[in-house]
Amino acid sequence: MKKIEAIIRPFKLEEVKDALTEEGIKGLTITEVRGYGRQKGHTETYRGSEYRIEFVPKIKIEIVVDSSKVDKVIDAILKTAKTGQVGDGKIFVSDIEDVVRIRTGESGKGAL
Repeated sequence: MKKIEAIIRPFKLEEVKDALTEEGIKGLTITEVRGYGRQKGHTETYRGSEYRIEFVPKIKIEIVVDSSKVDKVIDAILKTAKTGQVGDGKIFVSDIEDVVRIRTGESGKGAL
């Protein structure tokens, strides 16, 4: 099993969610996060004063899938989240040793 964490632009969330649903993903976790990478934030003007926003709002999507689905999930995220601009985000993939469904105590792939 693998855990896929994707950091994407907030306005791309619905497109990504729909693409993942089409790939058979039944559940995911979404967190509103803030951070920066190469873009190093941006400046905005409010009432004539310019100020710097260092931490840019992003969405973090977390999905645990069977290893056989990883490539399809990554492709779905790449196709829908990409704008071609700096700040599109990142996808992280890590190994998951086990998963346990709290309600039934079921573990392994069946608990997904």
